[in-house]
Amino acid sequence: MNIKSYLRKSISRQFVALICFFILLFLIGGILLVFEQERINNQYVETRSTLVEKTTIVRDLNNHLDKAMFDARGYFAFKNSDMKQSSIEEGIEAQKLIDQFNVVAVTEDDYLLVSELKSFHDYYFNGILPEAFRYFENGDTEAVANIAADGGTERSNGIKTDLNNYILSTNDLLNKEVDHLKKQIAILQVGFLVYIVLVIFIVFFIGRTMVNRIGKPLSDFALAAYEIAKGNHAVIHVDKSREDELSTLSVAFKHMIQSIQEKEQDLTAHNEELLAQQDELQAQQLELERVLETVQLNEESLKRRNSLINGISSSLFKTDVLESIIRNLSAVLRADRGIIVMLEDSAYASYGIAPEGAEQFKDYLFTGMFDRLKKDKAPFILTRELSVQEKGYHLEKGYVHDLYIPVLNAKDDIIAVIMLSRFSDAFTTFDKEEFISLAKQIGISLEKIYLFEQTEKDRVLNRDILNTVQEGIQLVSDSGEIILVNKKFSSLVGDPKETVFYVGCSWDEWMKYLQMQFVETEELLDFMEASIKEKQQQSCVAFTKDGKVINIYMEELHRGTDKFGSVFVYRDITKEYEVDRMKSEFVSTVSHELRTPLASILGFTELMINRDLKVEKQKKYLNTIYGEAKRLTSLINDFLDVQRMEAGKQAYEKKYIELLPIVERVKDHLQINATSTHTISVINKLAESVILGDKAKVEQVITNILSNAIKYSPDGGKIEIKLYEDSQQIKLAISDEGLGIPESAMDKLFTKFYRVDNSDRRKIGGTGLGLAIVQEIMNAHDGKVIVESEYGKGSTFILVFPAAKVVSANIMENDQQMEQRQHYKVLVVEDDVSLGELIVHELQDNGFQVTYFQNGQEAIKYLAENPPDAVVLDIMLQDDQLDGWEIMKKLKESEQLKYIPVIVSTALDEKEKGISLGAMDYLVKPYPPSELSKSIIQTLLKMGKVGQVLIPKDN
Repeated sequence: MNIKSYLRKSISRQFVALICFFILLFLIGGILLVFEQERINNQYVETRSTLVEKTTIVRDLNNHLDKAMFDARGYFAFKNSDMKQSSIEEGIEAQKLIDQFNVVAVTEDDYLLVSELKSFHDYYFNGILPEAFRYFENGDTEAVANIAADGGTERSNGIKTDLNNYILSTNDLLNKEVDHLKKQIAILQVGFLVYIVLVIFIVFFIGRTMVNRIGKPLSDFALAAYEIAKGNHAVIHVDKSREDELSTLSVAFKHMIQSIQEKEQDLTAHNEELLAQQDELQAQQLELERVLETVQLNEESLKRRNSLINGISSSLFKTDVLESIIRNLSAVLRADRGIIVMLEDSAYASYGIAPEGAEQFKDYLFTGMFDRLKKDKAPFILTRELSVQEKGYHLEKGYVHDLYIPVLNAKDDIIAVIMLSRFSDAFTTFDKEEFISLAKQIGISLEKIYLFEQTEKDRVLNRDILNTVQEGIQLVSDSGEIILVNKKFSSLVGDPKETVFYVGCSWDEWMKYLQMQFVETEELLDFMEASIKEKQQQSCVAFTKDGKVINIYMEELHRGTDKFGSVFVYRDITKEYEVDRMKSEFVSTVSHELRTPLASILGFTELMINRDLKVEKQKKYLNTIYGEAKRLTSLINDFLDVQRMEAGKQAYEKKYIELLPIVERVKDHLQINATSTHTISVINKLAESVILGDKAKVEQVITNILSNAIKYSPDGGKIEIKLYEDSQQIKLAISDEGLGIPESAMDKLFTKFYRVDNSDRRKIGGTGLGLAIVQEIMNAHDGKVIVESEYGKGSTFILVFPAAKVVSANIMENDQQMEQRQHYKVLVVEDDVSLGELIVHELQDNGFQVTYFQNGQEAIKYLAENPPDAVVLDIMLQDDQLDGWEIMKKLKESEQLKYIPVIVSTALDEKEKGISLGAMDYLVKPYPPSELSKSIIQTLLKMGKVGQVLIPKDN
């Protein structure tokens, strides 16, 4: 059997043969196309790789030559031996690349370039470069420059130009190869398109033949089948010479027509039977639909129940949970409206009820129905007639079914009440059982919320307490992870928004940032690491970069017997540290300030004791001793003033005084301390400079400010004192052209013991108490101190006093009257012999008749027999039985002696006790002896002997 006969007997064989022909045709064309494209690609890749390799070698060679020349020039410029070695190494690398290029050289230009490169390498690296190095190392830089000028630089530039030109020419060749490749690919594509057109033409021809042989007979079969389906007679014409499936199909089709006609009657009978079965199936479908509806209703009910469970378990906020409960419970139980009310805090949520109705339910909750719920602790249902408000537009009678549900906690106590209402169907017994089950779940949820709220309140309280304390608190785990920080900690470490020291932050992360905030962190890091491992008994003091001083200590936190974490407490001790520093500085300064005048006093006293001096020198030495003693007295008085002011025991005798005379007196007194380059002037713009104040203290304020102006103007200059009125205030401005005050020191200027840390000021001296005393005195006079200063150009201190409008003639003291001398008898009681003799001489020089005793007992005996006109009394006597207070009491108890004025002379500052005994003034040692004479004269002349106890203050 030949192939043609084999194919004619089967259409499928004909199609397989046709497909194989097409496959073979496509394979031949595809293989030819692939082989040609592969040949072109291989040729291009081979050529391109060779050019790229040569270009890479030349470019690397160019770079190494550049690097070698650059390093050589760097060595000549900076004498860096590393650059010299690098230049030599680059020459070696260049030689390797020249050898590589020689291997891949192909063209005449390649070999020419290789020759030039070898020549240049030998000339540069084996010739001029070592020679230049030797010249340079021998210090002959001119010879190095000559080498470059004699052609070294020109030849170097020439070889670099050749390398760059070669790279450019190689790139041109690469571009030409790409263009050639594009042309070959285009030709290949055109050939492939011609091949495709030819194949399509062949397919079209063969396809047309197959349509005529197979398609037309199939169309005839379809038409015949259609006629048979309509019940008509049909004849199928097929070529009898055909041996394929169509011939077989035509025979089979004829037999099929006969079979269909025979079975048509059987199918009709079977169809009637099927119609009967269809009716039965429709009845079953209706039943299944009713079952499906029931299942869907149950599914909806389960969804609502699930929604209720999710609502009460997914949130811990009471309002949200109550809203979810009443909304979902109304849906589950098909209630038209409802409400739930918490008994503890009357929190509620409602569904379908106006706010007024909800408030009404809350107000009358405990009047009736609650008692039944409390007693039975079970749900119950009430049925009642609808009210007019509930009927809406309905006119007929209607009923509403109210369901009351108690919500119980674990202790079986009612914690909430739920009321649901239906306007249609009544609640069933099954519903009530369901209510009880749901109420238990609701009770558990509400108890959980109650516990959450209590926990949240405790948490907020603890957080507020932690954020209120003034220490920074940081709780970390054993691994160093942050568990908790308070706001004070965040502010101390410069992280107020807790972006770095957040909860969960690892040890490495927060410790790295903490070290950035502090200086000298090695000790801090050691302390922290040791504290994590075990409790540290000692604390750590660390300094932040912004000037804070932080004391850090650690305590372990335990839960039961297990360690839970470590609590680090950060305490800001900047102020305490600064006070300690200033105290140390103060002690150093004061020791100098005390020892200097004491050395002068002791030195001049020793000279006067051990040598016979002329009267002029004795007077000079005594004046010096007197000046140093006054300086010591002023220093001690400053200390005592500060102590009294801090204790709130500083007393002020405020009177109406003129400010201008005080200013003039202070100016005249301090003029002697000013150098010849100082010019002190007073400008008065006041018609009347009357203030209410303590004359001595106001004078002390002006003295301190003016003396500072003189001291801190070491180069002299103009010092101006200006009095003027502004906004019903008297202002005294003292300006200088001295050193000025730095801006950083302005806020600490009035701090006790504070002195500006500057070498210019260190030489001037001082205790740092003067301005602190000034501010305290000004505050006591309802005034203030304003400072204006420009560093290096001087300062202005403005004293602001409230103005007082009085007639100055009525308030001025008459100094002439105080200086009148009368011959009065004065008794002096003083246990210190030196001071007693000083007081006796002072009073005798002022015309008094003086009697002196050291012992209190002897003074009392003398007083009983010889009453004096005044008594000067020391409080701290060495008499074991009588001190000054006891003598004062005996004087006041005696009818004969109680009118004698007593002037207290003491080192104790106990003015309150003196006042309780009738004191009007107080004199604290040390004081000028002349002040005692003035006090006695003033008392005896102006007030008479009425038993005053005078306690004059230190001037």
